[in-house]
Amino acid sequence: MARVEGRVRGLDAPKGLSGRARRGRDTDRFGRFTEWLARAMGTPWFIAGLTIFCLVWLAWNTFLPAAVHFDSQKNGYTVLTLVLSLQASYAAPLILLAQNRQDDRDRVQFEQDRQQATRNLADTEYLAREVVALRLALREAPTKDFIRQELRALFDELEAAREAPADAEPEPVTDAVD
Repeated sequence: MARVEGRVRGLDAPKGLSGRARRGRDTDRFGRFTEWLARAMGTPWFIAGLTIFCLVWLAWNTFLPAAVHFDSQKNGYTVLTLVLSLQASYAAPLILLAQNRQDDRDRVQFEQDRQQATRNLADTEYLAREVVALRLALREAPTKDFIRQELRALFDELEAAREAPADAEPEPVTDAVD
Protein backbone atom coordinates (compact mmCIF):
# COMPACT_ATOMS: atom_id res chain seq x y z
CA MET A 1 0.00 0.00 0.00
CA ALA A 2 1.36 3.39 -0.97
CA ARG A 3 0.73 6.57 0.97
CA VAL A 4 -0.61 9.50 -1.02
CA GLU A 5 -1.22 12.86 0.66
CA GLY A 6 -1.74 11.19 4.03
CA ARG A 7 -4.11 8.55 2.58
CA VAL A 8 -3.40 4.93 1.84
CA ARG A 9 -3.94 3.95 -1.79
CA GLY A 10 -4.21 0.36 -2.95
CA LEU A 11 -2.54 -1.05 -6.01
CA ASP A 12 -5.89 -1.09 -7.81
CA ALA A 13 -6.24 2.72 -7.70
CA PRO A 14 -4.95 4.59 -10.77
CA LYS A 15 -1.84 6.62 -10.07
CA GLY A 16 -2.71 9.84 -11.88
CA LEU A 17 -6.24 10.43 -10.59
CA SER A 18 -6.90 13.04 -7.97
CA GLY A 19 -9.04 12.20 -4.97
CA ARG A 20 -11.96 14.09 -6.44
CA ALA A 21 -12.02 12.04 -9.63
CA ARG A 22 -11.65 8.78 -7.69
CA ARG A 23 -14.60 9.60 -5.49
CA GLY A 24 -16.73 9.93 -8.63
CA ARG A 25 -17.89 13.50 -8.02
CA ASP A 26 -19.13 14.96 -11.25
CA THR A 27 -16.48 13.38 -13.47
CA ASP A 28 -18.66 14.02 -16.49
CA ARG A 29 -18.64 17.80 -16.20
CA PHE A 30 -16.36 18.29 -19.22
CA GLY A 31 -18.58 16.07 -21.37
CA ARG A 32 -21.66 18.09 -20.42
CA PHE A 33 -19.73 21.28 -21.14
CA THR A 34 -18.80 20.06 -24.64
CA GLU A 35 -22.43 19.19 -25.34
CA TRP A 36 -23.57 22.59 -24.14
CA LEU A 37 -20.94 24.27 -26.30
CA ALA A 38 -21.87 22.20 -29.37
CA ARG A 39 -25.55 23.03 -28.87
CA ALA A 40 -24.73 26.71 -28.42
CA MET A 41 -22.58 26.81 -31.56
CA GLY A 42 -25.36 25.29 -33.59
CA THR A 43 -27.83 28.10 -32.94
CA PRO A 44 -28.69 31.09 -35.08
CA TRP A 45 -27.84 33.30 -32.09
CA PHE A 46 -24.24 32.09 -32.08
CA ILE A 47 -23.87 32.72 -35.82
CA ALA A 48 -25.48 36.14 -35.46
CA GLY A 49 -23.19 36.94 -32.51
CA LEU A 50 -20.10 35.80 -34.38
CA THR A 51 -21.15 37.86 -37.42
CA ILE A 52 -21.66 40.95 -35.26
CA PHE A 53 -18.30 40.33 -33.56
CA CYS A 54 -16.54 40.14 -36.96
CA LEU A 55 -18.35 43.22 -38.30
CA VAL A 56 -17.43 45.25 -35.20
CA TRP A 57 -13.83 44.02 -35.47
CA LEU A 58 -13.64 44.98 -39.15
CA ALA A 59 -15.34 48.34 -38.62
CA TRP A 60 -13.07 49.18 -35.67
CA ASN A 61 -9.93 48.38 -37.62
CA THR A 62 -11.12 49.96 -40.88
CA PHE A 63 -13.02 53.15 -40.08
CA LEU A 64 -11.52 54.37 -36.80
CA PRO A 65 -8.24 56.32 -36.72
CA ALA A 66 -5.09 54.29 -37.26
CA ALA A 67 -3.92 55.04 -33.72
CA VAL A 68 -6.64 52.77 -32.23
CA HIS A 69 -6.30 49.94 -34.74
CA PHE A 70 -5.05 46.66 -33.27
CA ASP A 71 -5.39 44.61 -36.48
CA SER A 72 -4.14 46.01 -39.75
CA GLN A 73 -6.13 46.00 -42.96
CA LYS A 74 -2.81 46.00 -44.81
CA ASN A 75 -1.94 42.57 -43.38
CA GLY A 76 -5.40 41.14 -44.15
CA TYR A 77 -6.71 41.28 -40.60
CA THR A 78 -4.24 38.70 -39.37
CA VAL A 79 -5.34 38.82 -35.74
CA LEU A 80 -9.00 38.30 -36.69
CA THR A 81 -7.96 35.33 -38.81
CA LEU A 82 -5.97 33.91 -35.91
CA VAL A 83 -8.89 34.41 -33.48
CA LEU A 84 -11.33 32.70 -35.83
CA SER A 85 -8.86 29.88 -36.51
CA LEU A 86 -8.35 29.38 -32.76
CA GLN A 87 -12.11 29.32 -32.24
CA ALA A 88 -12.52 26.76 -35.02
CA SER A 89 -9.60 24.62 -33.81
CA TYR A 90 -11.24 24.30 -30.39
CA ALA A 91 -14.80 24.06 -31.64
CA ALA A 92 -14.24 21.11 -33.99
CA PRO A 93 -12.88 18.65 -31.38
CA LEU A 94 -15.42 19.77 -28.79
CA ILE A 95 -18.23 19.18 -31.27
CA LEU A 96 -16.77 15.75 -32.10
CA LEU A 97 -16.64 14.90 -28.38
CA ALA A 98 -20.28 15.91 -28.03
CA GLN A 99 -21.19 13.78 -31.05
CA ASN A 100 -19.35 10.80 -29.59
CA ARG A 101 -21.28 11.17 -26.35
CA GLN A 102 -24.52 11.40 -28.32
CA ASP A 103 -23.54 8.29 -30.29
CA ASP A 104 -22.95 6.44 -27.02
CA ARG A 105 -26.35 7.53 -25.71
CA ASP A 106 -27.99 6.54 -29.01
CA ARG A 107 -26.28 3.14 -28.84
CA VAL A 108 -27.57 2.57 -25.31
CA GLN A 109 -31.06 3.76 -26.30
CA PHE A 110 -31.00 1.46 -29.35
CA GLU A 111 -30.05 -1.50 -27.16
CA GLN A 112 -32.83 -0.69 -24.70
CA ASP A 113 -35.31 -0.36 -27.57
CA ARG A 114 -34.15 -3.69 -28.99
CA GLN A 115 -34.57 -5.38 -25.60
CA GLN A 116 -38.03 -3.84 -25.21
CA ALA A 117 -39.00 -5.02 -28.71
CA THR A 118 -37.78 -8.52 -27.83
CA ARG A 119 -39.86 -8.50 -24.64
CA ASN A 120 -42.88 -7.20 -26.57
CA LEU A 121 -42.45 -9.95 -29.17
CA ALA A 122 -42.20 -12.61 -26.46
CA ASP A 123 -45.30 -11.21 -24.73
CA THR A 124 -47.19 -11.14 -28.02
CA GLU A 125 -46.22 -14.72 -28.83
CA TYR A 126 -47.27 -15.81 -25.33
CA LEU A 127 -50.62 -14.07 -25.67
CA ALA A 128 -51.14 -15.61 -29.12
CA ARG A 129 -50.50 -19.08 -27.67
CA GLU A 130 -52.94 -18.35 -24.85
CA VAL A 131 -55.62 -17.21 -27.30
CA VAL A 132 -55.15 -20.39 -29.36
CA ALA A 133 -55.39 -22.50 -26.20
CA LEU A 134 -58.60 -20.69 -25.21
CA ARG A 135 -60.08 -21.23 -28.65
CA LEU A 136 -59.28 -24.92 -28.49
CA ALA A 137 -60.75 -25.15 -25.00
CA LEU A 138 -63.90 -23.36 -26.14
CA ARG A 139 -64.34 -25.81 -29.01
CA GLU A 140 -64.41 -28.64 -26.51
CA ALA A 141 -66.78 -26.81 -24.16
CA PRO A 142 -70.45 -27.74 -24.48
CA THR A 143 -72.64 -25.21 -26.24
CA LYS A 144 -76.14 -24.16 -25.21
CA ASP A 145 -77.69 -26.24 -27.98
CA PHE A 146 -75.77 -29.34 -26.93
CA ILE A 147 -76.85 -28.93 -23.29
CA ARG A 148 -80.47 -28.37 -24.38
CA GLN A 149 -80.40 -31.56 -26.46
CA GLU A 150 -78.98 -33.53 -23.56
CA LEU A 151 -81.53 -32.12 -21.13
CA ARG A 152 -84.32 -32.80 -23.63
CA ALA A 153 -83.15 -36.43 -24.01
CA LEU A 154 -83.04 -36.89 -20.23
CA PHE A 155 -86.45 -35.28 -19.87
CA ASP A 156 -87.87 -37.60 -22.56
CA GLU A 157 -86.39 -40.65 -20.80
CA LEU A 158 -87.89 -39.52 -17.49
CA GLU A 159 -91.30 -39.01 -19.17
CA ALA A 160 -91.08 -42.42 -20.76
CA ALA A 161 -90.14 -44.00 -17.43
CA ARG A 162 -93.07 -42.30 -15.67
CA GLU A 163 -95.56 -43.43 -18.30
CA ALA A 164 -94.32 -47.02 -18.30
CA PRO A 165 -96.35 -49.50 -16.26
CA ALA A 166 -95.13 -50.00 -12.70
CA ASP A 167 -94.69 -53.78 -13.04
CA ALA A 168 -92.39 -53.42 -16.05
CA GLU A 169 -88.72 -53.41 -15.42
CA PRO A 170 -87.25 -49.90 -15.95
CA GLU A 171 -84.89 -49.48 -18.86
CA PRO A 172 -81.32 -48.67 -17.87
CA VAL A 173 -80.46 -45.03 -18.47
CA THR A 174 -77.68 -44.72 -21.00
CA ASP A 175 -75.10 -42.03 -20.86
CA ALA A 176 -75.83 -39.76 -23.81
CA VAL A 177 -72.55 -37.88 -23.54
CA ASP A 178 -69.86 -39.51 -25.64
